[in-house]
Amino acid sequence: MKIPFASWYPAIGTRESRRQFNSFQPLSAEILSNLKLTCEEFRPFPEARVELITERPDKIFNFIFGSYGFIRNPTATLAFIGDIRQPHVQEAVGYTGEGVILEATALGVGTCWVAGFFNPAAAAQQLHLASFESVLAVSPLGYSPFEKTLGEKALKGFARNRKRKPLTELVSGLPEKDWQPWIKPALEAARIAPSATNRQPWMFTIQDNSITLANDPGKLDFKVSKRLDCGIAMLHIEISALNSNVRGKWTFLDPPLIARFSY
Repeated sequence: MKIPFASWYPAIGTRESRRQFNSFQPLSAEILSNLKLTCEEFRPFPEARVELITERPDKIFNFIFGSYGFIRNPTATLAFIGDIRQPHVQEAVGYTGEGVILEATALGVGTCWVAGFFNPAAAAQQLHLASFESVLAVSPLGYSPFEKTLGEKALKGFARNRKRKPLTELVSGLPEKDWQPWIKPALEAARIAPSATNRQPWMFTIQDNSITLANDPGKLDFKVSKRLDCGIAMLHIEISALNSNVRGKWTFLDPPLIARFSY
């Protein structure tokens, strides 16, 4: 499946984490069919896949409280599954899962990455997992109220008010005056990628025709892989590059580096 950047690029800017959903308003059959098809067809890495769980996910999110807050009234769930034998499984799951998240956003569906506070056993019971697979994260799905609830607003404040670091604190390498035109919008798209408690665990090195993404070792893990967060940022970079008519490819690197996007 080719990345549908025409719809996913604007979704990068409109996506927000939603944890509370309208009661008794299931997703339409058309939307569920579209999401299921995206899960099946968007498989850029063999070690990562996404499954749509259409049964009510009460047990998956029951009594959740932590950095993700309460999850209330979801009507379906995305399960982000990885082959834990593979060294880059976290990045692959973040990249792949964010694609389905952006498709849901483009369809008007509320989502929220949840990697540290959910019941993986309850999720696994509704899936057919191989012995080497694990559910690394999930997302509740549903129609969200137009305005965020008081609880969601409080959690937004907990996550540092979504304050984003400027690129000057995240980027090294070539000075901005020497960047190719596609690079700055790609970095801006990566800068606003979701991450656990908005920790933004990434650093970027710019060369003439590439962006190298590295893991910031100083960031806390919060029981959630920073490499998964970086996988989400990888997809944002590539979507923005495609929107600038740049078709590149990713090469995975050894830690603490994550990957390099070049063309």
